Amino acid sequence: MGFIRKYKCVACGYEADIYEGKGFMGQTIEMVACADCHSVQPLVVGGVIGDAAPSFRTLVGRLCLNCGSEHIIKWDGHTCPRCKGSMEDMGSREFWS
Repeated sequence: MGFIRKYKCVACGYEADIYEGKGFMGQTIEMVACADCHSVQPLVVGGVIGDAAPSFRTLVGRLCLNCGSEHIIKWDGHTCPRCKGSMEDMGSREFWS
């Protein structure tokens, strides 16, 4: 079981839902930062979908869900993709599976 946390940039106010943990089918959600649209996006990796579609086993060759850019990197967990300020956990938590 995983959960979603709300993060907000203290400098510019950008907000993002950050997925953590594993889903019930073994998948994880990797958070990536896009250099083109300056957003944090969730990408499904592994689990049953990774077994069925090998391209979902890693982030290699994946695209930003927001703009389709290939210029994505794994999000570092604290840097705002818009202004490079600090993103902070707002304390809210929802479950996902």
